[in-house]
Amino acid sequence: MDYEIIIAGGGMVGAALAGLLGQAGKKVAVLEATAPRAFVVSDPFDNRVSALSRASQRLLEQAGAWPEVLALRAAPYENMQVWDATGAGLIRFEAAELGEPDLGHIVENRVLQLALLATLTRYPSVDLLCPTRLADFELSPQQITVQLADGRRLTAQLLIGADGAQSGVRRLAALPYEVLDYGQKAVVATVYTALPHEATAWQRFLPSGPVAFLPLPHPQACSVVWTLAADQADAVLLWSAERFNRELAQALDFRLGELISSEGRAAFPLRGLHAQSYLHERVALIGDAAHTIHPLAGQGVNLGFKDAQVLAELILANQTADLGSLRLLRRYERARRGDNELTQKLMEGFSLLFSNTLPPWQWLRNTGLSTVNQLPPLKYQLARRAMGL
Repeated sequence: MDYEIIIAGGGMVGAALAGLLGQAGKKVAVLEATAPRAFVVSDPFDNRVSALSRASQRLLEQAGAWPEVLALRAAPYENMQVWDATGAGLIRFEAAELGEPDLGHIVENRVLQLALLATLTRYPSVDLLCPTRLADFELSPQQITVQLADGRRLTAQLLIGADGAQSGVRRLAALPYEVLDYGQKAVVATVYTALPHEATAWQRFLPSGPVAFLPLPHPQACSVVWTLAADQADAVLLWSAERFNRELAQALDFRLGELISSEGRAAFPLRGLHAQSYLHERVALIGDAAHTIHPLAGQGVNLGFKDAQVLAELILANQTADLGSLRLLRRYERARRGDNELTQKLMEGFSLLFSNTLPPWQWLRNTGLSTVNQLPPLKYQLARRAMGL
């Protein structure tokens, strides 16, 4: 079975890249190990969500998947409020002051993947092979041959690893990477609050780590990401529902009142990962296979979508080129490595700054938040940059 491109990983980023390439008629195979659960409107909200920037929304529109996302469920957020628990520092962004309908959308990861995979069925040049996984690959001067776990063999000019932080493609290509364990876990849950969320993303920085309440498509439902030291997070998982709801409402300073209920409580370790090279002959990494970052600003999937956008544009702009050539792939790496690394380091820096309990640092961050909040041109320049406008 011959293809131009094989994408290992049919998650959000891999499927988005396949959609961009499939629209242009590129012959693509997408390998996905596990099909997502079918969506039913009455399903409870998933506890893994993404905060999509406007740039990511435009990519999904370009890939043909955005109407599918809206047809399932998504929550636009019109405001964002961030404040520090150790002082009066606060910053608030409002879409109306930017002349925009919203700042972005909160979408469940499962919904995003389902919408993208459904979109791929409209592109006859794209084959979704699921369930299956890559077992090995072999290189030759003109192509890469991929062997699947079920024994099938596929050939292509280029293999793309979009298979997550535990990437098999990265391992098989022997691409080195660095990992920084943050010593933290993200406790996630879906909660229902006494007060409506007002289409606002709320984030409070505590010395133990940030807590974020992200609005869902119900006026009193939020997806929570509560960053804690790993041992604290493990203890939180053992709390009774009553204690969890009480402590979590207090962590947000009761901005949304008491918690009526919570469900889907879980915890995930937080680690920063960056591949020292995104490339091997006829192999490229995108998304979490190449980099993961601290989730405090919700930029992980947005960086992955930028990878997909840049790589798709390079492929489509070089129709007669060998798509697996290092000359072409190095242009992709040069375009993306700096932005990914800078964002990763910025998130790590913010995490350290806001968890520091020394009075000079508390004064600095509270003063900084309040000062930027009082400088609308600077504040909204930052907002537009974060939205990709």
